[in-house]
Amino acid sequence: MMETIVECTIDLEFREAGPLTQAAARLRMRDGSEFTAHGVTNRHPDDPGQQRVGEEVAAARALYGLAEQLLEKAGVDIEELTHERAHLTH
Repeated sequence: MMETIVECTIDLEFREAGPLTQAAARLRMRDGSEFTAHGVTNRHPDDPGQQRVGEEVAAARALYGLAEQLLEKAGVDIEELTHERAHLTH
């Protein structure tokens, strides 16, 4: 069995504005297609300021958005090939 290695790139960019942390995630596929998603978190005023935690939550939400888009795209691709409804869950 031949092994194939495929690389894709995910870039994460963060913006901090007071208690608000925003993350933008961009996935570049090997065929040149791109997907983007955003995640936001807002620190409660009583919580201590920890930039890392806000970035983790915002990044997780952005990556979840990418995952949803990839599942949707894969479902469309499957349906085009099989001419049957795809049932993908996460």
